Amino acid sequence: MAATVKVWDPLVRIFHWSLVTCFAVAWLSADVIKNLHEWAGYTAAALIGFRLFWGLFGPHYARFSQFVRGPKTTLDYLRAIPGGKAERYLGHNPAGAAMIIALLACMALVATTGWMQTTDAYWGVRWVQNVHEFLANCLLTLVIGHLAGVIIASYHHRENLVRAMVTGRKRIGHQNDIR
Repeated sequence: MAATVKVWDPLVRIFHWSLVTCFAVAWLSADVIKNLHEWAGYTAAALIGFRLFWGLFGPHYARFSQFVRGPKTTLDYLRAIPGGKAERYLGHNPAGAAMIIALLACMALVATTGWMQTTDAYWGVRWVQNVHEFLANCLLTLVIGHLAGVIIASYHHRENLVRAMVTGRKRIGHQNDIR
């Protein structure tokens, strides 16, 4: 078995799988069990609040400053994927980082528009409902894109990223890998 190194701490991994669960529960209960749908949304909002805090003050690989890259680096990484030349990152790669930001922002907006519908000011307001549903569909599209990215990166770099998000460990890299 290849030597591994700890990358993602338990709180990042618990956050990740808890948010996955909240999204699945909210999606599946949307028109069926209103209370469950709302609680999944409130829990997702709380999780996002935690992740924002952890992204600023958590351990090295949890910090946004460690993995969020600029647009040029992200675009260069995306351009390198089809040719099989995308560099391996020990933490999140630039495309993964951009996806994390997009997922967090979209989930926060979905939760916000969902909460708005429970207030006196916006209860029954059609445009809020429409925006909420549109953003939920955008979030589903992002989730599908995220899964595709995980599959592509796992294949390209010959490592199981799903297992890494369960165990917190990744294969020790080469000198060329970006830490």
